[in-house]
Amino acid sequence: MTAPTLDPATRGPGNGAEQAGDPPRLSASRRNKRRFGADWKTAWAFVVPFLAFFVVFHLVPVFYALWQSFHGVEKSGGLGFDTPNVIFVGLDNYTQALTDRDFLESVGRVLLYGLVQVPVMLGLALVMALIFDTAVIRMRGLFQLAAFLPYAVPGIIASIVWAFLYLPGVSPVVDFFDGAGAHVDFLSKDNVLWSIANVATWQWIGYNMIIIFAALQAIPRDMFEAARIDGASNWQIAWRIKVPLVAPAILITGLFSVVGTLQLFSEPTVLRTITNNVTYNYTPNMIVYNLAFGSNQPYYSAAVAVIIAIGAFLLSFGFLRMLQRRNPDE
Repeated sequence: MTAPTLDPATRGPGNGAEQAGDPPRLSASRRNKRRFGADWKTAWAFVVPFLAFFVVFHLVPVFYALWQSFHGVEKSGGLGFDTPNVIFVGLDNYTQALTDRDFLESVGRVLLYGLVQVPVMLGLALVMALIFDTAVIRMRGLFQLAAFLPYAVPGIIASIVWAFLYLPGVSPVVDFFDGAGAHVDFLSKDNVLWSIANVATWQWIGYNMIIIFAALQAIPRDMFEAARIDGASNWQIAWRIKVPLVAPAILITGLFSVVGTLQLFSEPTVLRTITNNVTYNYTPNMIVYNLAFGSNQPYYSAAVAVIIAIGAFLLSFGFLRMLQRRNPDE
């Protein structure tokens, strides 16, 4: 009796030699190499566009600003019709900026602004987040949306709306205070800085509240139940459990707020159109803008911008060190 033979069309890969014309079999290592090569190509297809935009719109402007900050313009003689020469000036632009009274006063002004506005804003955001985290608030989602909506309003639009509310003669708020016998000038020299702080607080308090509220929602509810069984009140739970556990989120929002303070620009620029108490050099960013586009001093403006960036980096580094000290195991 003869053994049955297998049809070559149904013969398995291990049952005989490969038929002529079939593609050669690849080893496991070669198959993995080909597969990983295809994965890398797909990954680079997503990464390359980001890298291109990052280099063109981030790294190139940063290094160009650094290059400009060490250079200046040397005007030629005669009637001034010759093309000015760009020369290397070293640290002259930085020395001029650090000894410029207007720049130093603007830095002091925004630091005072930040010392008052940032704690007030974060304190209100924390209180709102704690209130929304309790179970006694009805229609909590609606109130959260109402608190977050000002952040969705562009800064310029918000500044224009508040400028209308600050302007005497057209503002219902000013008319209300006048009718109550309290004459308040929101645009006076002593009050305009805090009027700007009010605009920023109104716009950013909901954003910071959402971050803190998200951190509160991540806390296990069992901790609160255990504290209530031990006799803790809602105030004690909030102060002794919730606030310490969301301290990293508060520090992060504080970091964002401090950096935003150094970038203060939109609000005072809009209010400058309705009051003389906000000058072109009211904040460091306004000085950079005026030097670059108003006074035609781009090289000096670049040096001032680099100083602001270094200051923001140092403040950010300080806040991150505080956060690391708060959580040494992370």
